[in-house]
Amino acid sequence: MTGADDTRQPAPPLPATTDRLQAVASGLNVPSEVHEKVLEETPVLEIDRFNLWYGTKQALHGISMPIPHNQVTALVGPSGCGKSTLLRSVNRLNDLVQSVQITGDMRLNGDSIYDPRMDVIDLRKRMGMVFQKPNPFPMSIYENVVYSLRIDGERNRGVLDEVCELSLRGAALWDEVKDRLHDSALGLSGGQQQRLCIARAIAAEPEVLLLDEPCSALDPIATGKVEDLIQELRGRYSVLMVTHNMQQASRASDYTAFMYLGRLIEYGPTSDIFTKPMLKETESYVTGRFG
Repeated sequence: MTGADDTRQPAPPLPATTDRLQAVASGLNVPSEVHEKVLEETPVLEIDRFNLWYGTKQALHGISMPIPHNQVTALVGPSGCGKSTLLRSVNRLNDLVQSVQITGDMRLNGDSIYDPRMDVIDLRKRMGMVFQKPNPFPMSIYENVVYSLRIDGERNRGVLDEVCELSLRGAALWDEVKDRLHDSALGLSGGQQQRLCIARAIAAEPEVLLLDEPCSALDPIATGKVEDLIQELRGRYSVLMVTHNMQQASRASDYTAFMYLGRLIEYGPTSDIFTKPMLKETESYVTGRFG
């Protein structure tokens, strides 16, 4: 992986009358439409002219967007548009892919994520990551939740008990599991396991919580409970969420970013993106006319 300045030639500018999505598909340079309201928010994370390649294939093109503090931001777009790649770049999971090259930067509360001096382990401690498929550790419910404290050396039982309860309450799971905290987490239902993973993430008091399609492996009832939980987290945590479900984005997020073929097309308050977007291409996508 490299982070050197990009010396590749920029794509030619976009003619004013061109359909933006066709232009993107043709390799033209398409400016993003970022609503003023987004720029007025205090950012927890700043993505700055970020490009990413897998070998010779460019997956992200010049993404610049602030992620507001203590708000829920949803990334939407067709499959393969770069949503999960962008999310995984925030905690540098893409470092694990040998052929990856990046240019540009991301800053978490002012600290460059891609600074060579950044300790990646410390960086990941500052974030919570929840994947598509629930991945509880093969240990008790209690030990799953307090895991991050244990590895940081916390041994005070009172502290661990308090964090466990607060985190499970925060994940709307406490009443369901309080009498079986020392049972295996693997015995929980899929929806409960996903909420446990969110409890485990928030126990570490992350600066940003990353959710990669957190409901895609769940049934409708479990999905509803996780969506309710995301609603509860609004205003208390900074959440960046990938979803393929337009209804979920409209219900659960404060801001929505529409991506297409590795480019940010439009980004603004969720209510505006779904009811009065700046671009006809965004309207076509969120109303289901394509994608």
